[in-house]
Amino acid sequence: MKSLWQESADFQHYEALKGSRNTDVLIIGGGICGILTAYFLHQKGVNYILLEANRIANATTMNTTAKITSQHGLIFAEIIKRFGKEKAQLYLEANQNAIGRFEALSREFDCNFEKSSSFVYSLNNSEKLEKEVIALDSLGFGSNFVKDLPLPLKTVGAVEFKNQAQFNPIMFLSAISKGLNVYENSRVLKIENSTAICENGSVKAKKIIVTTHFPFIDKWGLYFLKMYQSRSYVLALENVPDFKGMYVDERDNGLSFRNYNGLLLLGGYGHRTGKGECGFNRLRAFVNEKFPDAQEKFHWATQDCKTLDDIPYIGYYSSFKDNLLVATGFNKWGMTSSMVAAEMLCDMVLGCENKYCEVFSPSRSIFRKQLLINVAEAANGIVGFSKKRCTHLGCKLKWNKAEHSWDCSCHGSRFDNGGNILDGPANRKKNG
Repeated sequence: MKSLWQESADFQHYEALKGSRNTDVLIIGGGICGILTAYFLHQKGVNYILLEANRIANATTMNTTAKITSQHGLIFAEIIKRFGKEKAQLYLEANQNAIGRFEALSREFDCNFEKSSSFVYSLNNSEKLEKEVIALDSLGFGSNFVKDLPLPLKTVGAVEFKNQAQFNPIMFLSAISKGLNVYENSRVLKIENSTAICENGSVKAKKIIVTTHFPFIDKWGLYFLKMYQSRSYVLALENVPDFKGMYVDERDNGLSFRNYNGLLLLGGYGHRTGKGECGFNRLRAFVNEKFPDAQEKFHWATQDCKTLDDIPYIGYYSSFKDNLLVATGFNKWGMTSSMVAAEMLCDMVLGCENKYCEVFSPSRSIFRKQLLINVAEAANGIVGFSKKRCTHLGCKLKWNKAEHSWDCSCHGSRFDNGGNILDGPANRKKNG
C-alpha cells in the first residue's frame, strides 16, 4: 500500500540518537503534531529535541486525507449538551484559528493549500442535521443546511462550513521540518523520572511532550481505557468527477470524498482496529457501480485514535505529572487538532496562559458509554488462549489477511509478520 502523499516526500534525513543528551523540552513522536510543536519552539528559541521511532511524518500523518476543517462531524450540538455553550464556542474558535494559522504558514511553505467548503451529510437523518445548524447558530457561526449535493448517493442534505481548506501535508511538513533538532530511528522504550530511554541513548528533559498518536506510557492517565483505535480505507482515483468540496458522512463507517490534483480521494468503511473486515473491496465495489471508468492510482489505510467524548486530549498527561504533557485522540481530525495542540503545548511548557486548556484537558471526566465498551474489549482481548500477544498489555492479536499484519483490538497496536511494530502504543517487537 502506498499513499499518494509519498510522492511528495522530500524529507531531510536525521541521524539516530546515540549517547546521552540534556534539553529543556523533549518531544516524543514526529508526526504533524510533534513537528509543528518543534517548529514553534524552534521559532521561540527554546532548547528542544524531537525523537521519532522511524522516519518523521511516515506513519499516521502520511496516511491522512488532509482536510483542514473545524467541522469534525456533527459534534457541536453534542458538545453544547455535554459541556455547555462556552466550551463549544472555545472548541470552535480554537479550530478556526488553526485553519488561519495553516493559511498563514502556507504563504511561507508551498503545500498546494486551497480554500474549500466542508460538508457533513446524512443519508437519512435530516433532524440531526437541523439540530447541528441550530447549535452552530447559537454559537454565532454561519453554517448552511444544503439540500442538494453532487455526490453519487441519495442523501437528505448536509451541513456546510465555508472557508475551510485542504492541502498536501507532506509538501508542507517536508519544508517546515528542515533544520529542526530531530533524531530519527530512536524509539523511546520507557521514561524514568525525567529521562527518556532509547536503545542506544537517552534524553533528560525538564518537560516531556508525548505526541506518539496513541500514548505508550500506561502508568498515568488511563489512556488504554480512554481511547481505542479505528481503521479506515482510502482509494485515490482518476477519471472521476470533481465534487468541489470536502464531504464526509455523519456516521463513523460512511464514505468521505475530496479531490486533489485531478484525483478523487474516496475513503470510508471504518471499524475498530482488530475487529471487522478490511474495507478496500467494499470501496472498489462502490467505485465499479458509481464510477465505471475510474482508474485506481493509490490505495492505503489510515488509523485514528477515538476518545470517549469526541474531543482530543491535549495538556498534562495526568493531574499528577506537571512535567509530562500529551496530545492524542484526534478522532479523524488530525490536521486542525495538531495545530491546536502544538500551539497549546508550546504555551504550556513556556508557562503562558492558554484559554483552551480546560476544553481539551486529559483529566476531564471519563464516565461515558464508550468507556464500558473499551473495558469490555480489553477484558475480551486478555482472556483466552493465544500464542500471538500484543507487547503493550498482552491482548490477543488477530491476523489481518488483507494487510498482512497482526492487529490488537484492545488498543490498536499492529505488527508485521516479522514482529516489527506498524502502529503503537506497543513499543517492543511482537514475540512469536
